[in-house]
Amino acid sequence: MSELQFSRLSPDDIEEVVALEKETFGHEAWTRKDFIEVLDLPYAYYLIARIDGELAGCCGLRNMCGDGDITNVMVSLRHRRKGIGERMLSELMLRTLPLGVRAFTLEVRSRNYPAISLYEKLGFSREGLRRGFYKEPADDALIFWKRQGSPL
Repeated sequence: MSELQFSRLSPDDIEEVVALEKETFGHEAWTRKDFIEVLDLPYAYYLIARIDGELAGCCGLRNMCGDGDITNVMVSLRHRRKGIGERMLSELMLRTLPLGVRAFTLEVRSRNYPAISLYEKLGFSREGLRRGFYKEPADDALIFWKRQGSPL
């Protein structure tokens, strides 16, 4: 695999990220407006991953008083199962530590076994459940946390 390069989400990346979001989440995908709005939030940090200039993934978080609420974790179909998600999330967590983020949380569909496996590999632990959180298809949301003191 060519070198994976990370950068902070910029306005120039929006169209590609919106397309990847649609590919990943379908009807639940964020819109162009959603991503433009997040660029202006001082407490948000969104990271993209590229391989040879091609968008391979994106993820982000919102720093809520030291708790990083991770959202929009996505890797393009073409680049899945290559370790990009793991490297991208690790990079996101490292980059946001200097911003005061000390714990990380995320939600995942209860049947998204590859994502659950990745989060557990990164040291996240299941701490909650939101029944019926997702629609089409209906699914519960598992709530995972990686708290201060957990190795990155």
